[in-house]
Amino acid sequence: MDSGGVVETFAFQAEINQLMSLIINTFYSNKEIFLRELISNSSDALDKIRHNSLTDQTLLETNKDLYIRIIPNKNNNTLSIVDSGIGMTKSEMITNLGTIAQSGTKSFMEAMKAGADVNMIGQFGVGFYSAYLVSDKVVVTSKHNDDEQYIWKSCAEGSFTVEKDIDGEQLGRGTKITCYLKEDQREYLEESKIKSLIKKHSEFINYPINLYVEKTRSIEVENDPEETGESKEDNCEICEDMEDEPKIEDVEEDKESKESEEVKEASNKKTVTETYNEFELINKQKPIWTRKPEEVSKEEYSSFYKSLTNDWDDHLSVKHFAVEGQLEFTCMLFIPKRAPFNLFDSETNKKNNIKLYVRRVFITDNCEDLIPDWLKFVKGVVDSEDLPLNISREILQQNKILKVIKKNIVKKCIELFNELKEDKEQYKIFYEQFSKNIKLGIYEDSSNQEKLSNLLMFHTSKSGDEMITLKEYIDRMPETQKDIYYITGESRKIVESSPFIEKCKKRDYEVIYMTDPIDEYFIQKLNKYEEKSLVCVTREGLKFEETEEEKNEWEKLEKDYEPLTKKIKDILGDSVEKVKIGNRVVDSPCVLVTADYGWSANMERIMKSQALNNNEMSSYMISKKTMEINPHHVIMKELNTRYNNDENDNTVKNLVHLLFESSLINSGFSLDQPSVFVNRINNIIKLGLSLDDDTNEETPVNENNEKVIESEESIMEEVD
Repeated sequence: MDSGGVVETFAFQAEINQLMSLIINTFYSNKEIFLRELISNSSDALDKIRHNSLTDQTLLETNKDLYIRIIPNKNNNTLSIVDSGIGMTKSEMITNLGTIAQSGTKSFMEAMKAGADVNMIGQFGVGFYSAYLVSDKVVVTSKHNDDEQYIWKSCAEGSFTVEKDIDGEQLGRGTKITCYLKEDQREYLEESKIKSLIKKHSEFINYPINLYVEKTRSIEVENDPEETGESKEDNCEICEDMEDEPKIEDVEEDKESKESEEVKEASNKKTVTETYNEFELINKQKPIWTRKPEEVSKEEYSSFYKSLTNDWDDHLSVKHFAVEGQLEFTCMLFIPKRAPFNLFDSETNKKNNIKLYVRRVFITDNCEDLIPDWLKFVKGVVDSEDLPLNISREILQQNKILKVIKKNIVKKCIELFNELKEDKEQYKIFYEQFSKNIKLGIYEDSSNQEKLSNLLMFHTSKSGDEMITLKEYIDRMPETQKDIYYITGESRKIVESSPFIEKCKKRDYEVIYMTDPIDEYFIQKLNKYEEKSLVCVTREGLKFEETEEEKNEWEKLEKDYEPLTKKIKDILGDSVEKVKIGNRVVDSPCVLVTADYGWSANMERIMKSQALNNNEMSSYMISKKTMEINPHHVIMKELNTRYNNDENDNTVKNLVHLLFESSLINSGFSLDQPSVFVNRINNIIKLGLSLDDDTNEETPVNENNEKVIESEESIMEEVD
């Protein structure tokens, strides 16, 4: 660029000089942010001239088009960013680009020394200097309506120059920043690289961003006569000879002649590839979140969702809203149709799916405090008018604005879920994919626990293949039922046949089946729903309403079975905490229940299956088991009778062990010594088949030559 005029040299202000030195001499992996910063500055300059033109339209006469242009030049190794914004006067160039320390310069330096990321450079108003991440030299040409066109130059060696641009390309109005790239940064001249950066960071800038690209096209040109082997002289002689001959007009010959001429004309042309340059619009996808929801079609939402997430399928639902007042931001939230396979994989799925923009400029998609973990499946954008550009992760954690945004996002997400609930089919799809997230929300977010509990759905002992909500459960409760009953287990098939729900079924009480491992966690936090207590049928303390007659009968049974319960406790020792009669089972002889605190049988199974489980620590959480016997069951009646008749009955001990081990299995626990239990069962089988221990030996006979069958007592005593 040619220029004329007096060249003035200025020294950088001390803090800015230190900043330049730091940027140039330190390695940063995310140098690409320089383009985002320069485009953002251009957008700000365009905002200013557009705002000023609202009161004075003549300001736009110097350059009526508002644009941003990116011009790579591989020959000169330069990348230029041109805008038709407000421009800078000479004094503003001196002030803004070097001599007077901006308010944020010192703060940014302190933040950098504390280990902050260079990505936050724009927050402090010094984003321009990010150009030196990739440049050895930067030239700024600017034209303001109130001044001449000036050029600012610096190689960041402690000084810069300013001179009037007399002979250079006249901008009319605006600024052109030319970066002389370092040798190892030439990748930023590649068309594909520039396009990807613009789409990533600046796709939704309000102004058109045009990239100067090289293209090719095919065109037809005349052949050179020398290439065809003909000469102009020959053609002339032929023409002269034809003129001497008499002309005979014939329609057919005339037609053939024309066709021949067309063929000849076509043969005289050839197709060549031509290279040319033009500006190509890059940010074609406009920020539809800035429009009113009623103005955006379903197809536009779908198209935007796919471009945002790279999902090939349509979204399930969308929430588009704006918050105005003291805090202003626009938000668009999408629920996908499928949960990603690694939704809860913290190592591979660290980022959330909400992209944060500040005034249409992309900031980050890794803002941990923008949305809670349980809502990580929600995708979308948040565009804030109040947050500073390039806000850092450290600042985000302390930013009150972000906390308000997060609160609003959670609120709107719950609203969206409730809207989905109105369509049973849609909600069924949603719940199948994201029920774990709702339950995790109940566990983690106590402030929204009640709202989230309204979204829960379960299979029950009465629901068949359908799932019902807790509200529907309460509406179906008999008048005699006071609590909400549930059971946790490994699968629906297992809990359906569990002995723990026998009494509830007999009383016509509905039991909720909780078979998802996360149910064991969230239910610890959800103790009540609409003033109804949630009661686990496998826990100790389960009570049902009883009449006076039933209470009197129960007191009598407790006295009758007291000797047997004490004996069973002596036999089982520390395996159980206590033994008592219970009324929770109908068809089973006994069950093992756990205390209100500690692990349930299902939770114990889940924890034991963990790959990195600490068995020593787990032992503290394993609940003591209480054996509840069913006094109305024929086995327990006979056992009680035998013990009362003969306290030294040898079969009692082995039968108690067998009952305990079978109850462990039936109650959802695992056996500590499966082989012992198997041996007891084998001996019972032998007894049923009238077999001896050693089938190879002959069965003993008595004096009448009859087979002698060992007594039940002797067989049962074999396994102690």
